[in-house]
Amino acid sequence: MDRDIRTVEDVLRLLDGLFALEADRWTRGAAQWWDGFYADRGRPVPFFAGKPDENLVSYLDRGLIGPGRALDLGCGPGRNALHLAARGFEVDAVDLSPAAVAWAEERAREAGDTPGAVRFHCGDAFALTTGSATGLCGPYDLVYDSGCFHHLPPHRRISHLALLERVLAPGGHFALTCFAAGRMGSELPDAAFYREPGLHGGLAYTPESLRRIFSGLQEIELRVMRPQPADSPLFGEDFLWTALFRRPDRR
Repeated sequence: MDRDIRTVEDVLRLLDGLFALEADRWTRGAAQWWDGFYADRGRPVPFFAGKPDENLVSYLDRGLIGPGRALDLGCGPGRNALHLAARGFEVDAVDLSPAAVAWAEERAREAGDTPGAVRFHCGDAFALTTGSATGLCGPYDLVYDSGCFHHLPPHRRISHLALLERVLAPGGHFALTCFAAGRMGSELPDAAFYREPGLHGGLAYTPESLRRIFSGLQEIELRVMRPQPADSPLFGEDFLWTALFRRPDRR
């Protein structure tokens, strides 16, 4: 008889198991899935191209964010991390998938003359930011999440918010790109994901739900991502929300 639950993290890990019964932890099952996803680099996946998000470039060009320390969550093949480095940021980039991190490191080597610093980490960002020995320590001036948030089980929003509380500097910015309800992703209510295990391709969000979830942050901008033509140097698809929030300064 197992009676092991005594902390919030114990409850979260129990719920993780509902999404990957074949793995001893949800993160291990997710890493294996994403490794398979990234295995064929020639697949026509829009974000496989080495192009930064159009909204990220827009924030930089308009001076809404400026150089500092950045954390790229779910960095994939590194397209946004490398752009941030090229714009003068010191970047920590993390992904669950060893295949994604290996690809990102290859791109970094190919870039060669990137005038910033990128450190790639393979693992669970929620665990990697809980101790100083890991090298993923705040404060960060920017936390960037392009496509990680909408692939989290509902209960892991708690972990996501706790991460922002731990590592985002006062006055720092959090930028998000996620599935837009009515355009892409599952619109099932949260409870349904525990009755029918699985994420159904990812969770869709409305502007109202994003504002409610991130209500502790100041909204700077929330809009649909601007679609980009194939020959654009930027990535953009109109089935995604883009959002920029700011953490209030300490008083």
